[in-house]
Amino acid sequence: MSSGITKTASGGPASTARLRGVAWYQHPRWSRLTAMVAIAVVLTMVTGEQGTDRDIFFALREDFTGPLPWIWLGLCLLVWTVREFWSEPIRKVRRASVAKSDPPVAWVRGQWRGDRRIRQLVLAALVAVAAFAPMGLERYWHQVLVDQIAIYVLLAIGLNVVIGWAGMLDLGFVAFFAIGAYSAAFWTGALPVDPPFELNNFLVIPVAVLTCLIAGLILGAPTLRLRGDYLAIVTLGFHEIVYITAKNVEDFTGGARGVSGVEHFSIDMGFSYEWKLDPLPYYWLLLGFIVLLVFLFMRLEHSRVGRAWTAIREDQVAAAATGVNTVRFKLMAFAIGASTSGIAGVAYASKVGYFNPENFPLLASVLVLAYVIFGGMGSIPGVLFGAAFLVWLPEVLRDYVDPRDRYMYLGALLVIMMIYRPQGVWPSKRRQRELKMATEGTVDGDATAAPAGGKVS
Repeated sequence: MSSGITKTASGGPASTARLRGVAWYQHPRWSRLTAMVAIAVVLTMVTGEQGTDRDIFFALREDFTGPLPWIWLGLCLLVWTVREFWSEPIRKVRRASVAKSDPPVAWVRGQWRGDRRIRQLVLAALVAVAAFAPMGLERYWHQVLVDQIAIYVLLAIGLNVVIGWAGMLDLGFVAFFAIGAYSAAFWTGALPVDPPFELNNFLVIPVAVLTCLIAGLILGAPTLRLRGDYLAIVTLGFHEIVYITAKNVEDFTGGARGVSGVEHFSIDMGFSYEWKLDPLPYYWLLLGFIVLLVFLFMRLEHSRVGRAWTAIREDQVAAAATGVNTVRFKLMAFAIGASTSGIAGVAYASKVGYFNPENFPLLASVLVLAYVIFGGMGSIPGVLFGAAFLVWLPEVLRDYVDPRDRYMYLGALLVIMMIYRPQGVWPSKRRQRELKMATEGTVDGDATAAPAGGKVS
């Protein structure tokens, strides 16, 4: 018996490797291939014939009997082949090119980091381009910039605080957007209930922000012990509470018929100006809000509060053990993240003049979450890019894709992103480093994936 044990033990590393080995079909390469084939099937169904009520299998027959599935399958297999077999040669070429250009790149990087005036000049130039570039666009794109891109950018900046910095999954974030819009309607006298006194929309903004802060505290207080999926379910319920309340309390919110007659922004301080139907002045106003929030939030990210959020996201138990007041900082994350929704809600209500509860569906919360993940959680530039690009993409496809299918393209794009670049298009350095260490087994990953009771060892 002892000899058998000795013989087994003498297998050494080879025996251990066999025990730790995985089957070929469990290799990540083939998992990614399966995902790409599934994406090809979805894209075939999206770009193929529309179904009919008389024959439920008509679209399937038409889509999968022609060349369309093979075209999509070939494209997806090409992406998979490049990623799996050509990525290393491409990486070597890129390293060689970077090595050749390293001195000038290093000089530019040194100037960027060392000279504050250069950073300010470049950022001012970017703001100027963002301000004046839309003047050459059509009016339709002005509407898209205001009603969709700018509003969703404001929402994404706030959600990035909750999920990107503090690591708390929130699926009901648009509820705060609704609260901000109804706050604007109440304080401008557009609701069935008269306010104590009416306010200008500019004065409504701090009131709406305070209201959203309080709502964030109300949501955060009973959920402090929850993480991961459990927290997501609670925030989902919060969204449904706000949505159903807005729809059913007709004597206060106007119910399903909505709210109309919300005043536009106006200034009367020695000179008078009123924002009317032209969307471009609203764009400039929202751009000013975005620039101000980005400046404040970037300072917040590198403050003591931002570092505490990072510690909570990485390991809440360890953060508490080192003296971080997790209760306080999680409440701050919910409240500060919700504050941008107050600004977005007031701006949206003032711009459109009419809205109803259907303007704040659960899909909007999911979309904002997708924009943050796509751009890069924890990265303010990534969040700005993710929200702007993914709102712009369906509008570009509107002449080529059925409106019912646009979000399927978005879903396929997100699947590809999660397979090949889970950190996002423009990730934060800290987040990118965490994912790399988690892949290598150095750390366990971030707090959003941990269950409510902690990981089971």
